[in-house]
Amino acid sequence: MPKFNFKKSRNRLEGLVNQLTQPSQPAPNVPDSLCVPCPGCEVMLFTSELAENLNVCPQCGHHFRLSAPQRIQLICDAGSFTPWDEGLASKDPLQFPGYAAKLRHSRLKTGGTEEVLCGAGSIAGTACAVFAMDQDFMMGSMGSVVGEKITRLFERATRERLPVVGFTLSGGARMQEGILSLMQMAKTSGAVKYHSEAGLLYITVLTDPTTGGVTASFGMEGDILLAEPGALIGFAGPRVIEQTMRQKLPKGFQKAEFLLEKGFLDAVIPRKRLKATLAHILRLHREEEPHADGSV
Repeated sequence: MPKFNFKKSRNRLEGLVNQLTQPSQPAPNVPDSLCVPCPGCEVMLFTSELAENLNVCPQCGHHFRLSAPQRIQLICDAGSFTPWDEGLASKDPLQFPGYAAKLRHSRLKTGGTEEVLCGAGSIAGTACAVFAMDQDFMMGSMGSVVGEKITRLFERATRERLPVVGFTLSGGARMQEGILSLMQMAKTSGAVKYHSEAGLLYITVLTDPTTGGVTASFGMEGDILLAEPGALIGFAGPRVIEQTMRQKLPKGFQKAEFLLEKGFLDAVIPRKRLKATLAHILRLHREEEPHADGSV
């Protein structure tokens, strides 16, 4: 009598499982740099499309953060920007553990020596001094060299009678430099005051995020305060305030639109209109050259 084997072949089962679980063709290899998710609407965007739209999401209008060189390229006339004090670089005065390595990493990442890029350029033909802060350099923290560069910019702008346009972005004072970092709040504020007493214009554009010592000093001391849509602006972060007050904050607290409603800002300007807005303000406040008879 023939023998029948009623046991299922393990090899055949494993082959069937492999056929069901493994794709017939390999998944396409999409480079990480090709697409980026929007934090606002979670739509995947092509980086090329995003760059063409000034790094603003075409779906929901979310404003992505820009580096300092990107800011300068976006706002200043082509070929007009001349950097100032490029050679200044932070040291490690307190020998803070890991600080020197973080500085080296940030310099390699950004290609710059510090978190702020300062210089002179023109916006739609109007000469001005410009500074832009960069989140990619130690999360936009303000150290002693950042304060020094900002101070020198205002002092030079005062001597050369230039208006100042500043793009702020900061996570606060740089703790690795201790009191030397906090001292920059008073130093930069003094330079802003002398610039203002000379009758010169200072326009601040607050971008996401502007917090800590920068907000408490030169960030909110402009004659005209502008902000990009959705920018987080404040001294302490929302979570710190909620934990301290033990109260739930209003929705959108510390966002640019909320601060505009409460009178802390003059306007919230979308990125596509920012250069035209700055050019218009600078033209309105441009100093007229005196004529031969002394009139203007």
